[in-house]
Amino acid sequence: MATFVQLNHGWNADPNSPEPQVTVVDGDVVVTLFVNAFQFPEFTEGTKATIRFKSCQRYRIGSTNDEGWYMGKCRFSKLAPKWGEFYQLTGDTDLLLAPNDWSVVQPKTGGESMEHYLFYFRDETFECVARSWEVELPVNRLLGTDSQHQVAASRRMLSAGQRQS
Repeated sequence: MATFVQLNHGWNADPNSPEPQVTVVDGDVVVTLFVNAFQFPEFTEGTKATIRFKSCQRYRIGSTNDEGWYMGKCRFSKLAPKWGEFYQLTGDTDLLLAPNDWSVVQPKTGGESMEHYLFYFRDETFECVARSWEVELPVNRLLGTDSQHQVAASRRMLSAGQRQS
């Protein structure tokens, strides 16, 4: 069974047109997307955020959209708490790695701990297996400031997210 821990507290992708752009930079996968200014008024419409997945082993863009998810056409449709969120997944390795359309960024190394991440966007899903992640928000309400900051997805932040659930 897969376990889902929501990671996007205080921010999210635009629900209508997040337009995620994926690039690979020196073994990291970088996803740039429009943020949700409707739900989070501290962001302005048209503003982008960047999520960096560090030491990424593999990633994929899946074709399951919101309609397919609600119709049960996603392998996590009956498991994930809700559509449109960003999660860290743990659990059933066969289920987590089941798709065969992964893009390999770098070969798997034996000693490094990797995490599985999943973000449901309106028209597609993004998944990756990476060492860690961080997000750069245009206005970081988590830190209560109006300048750009990076929020590292360390064990400390993950623990805080788990307490909020």
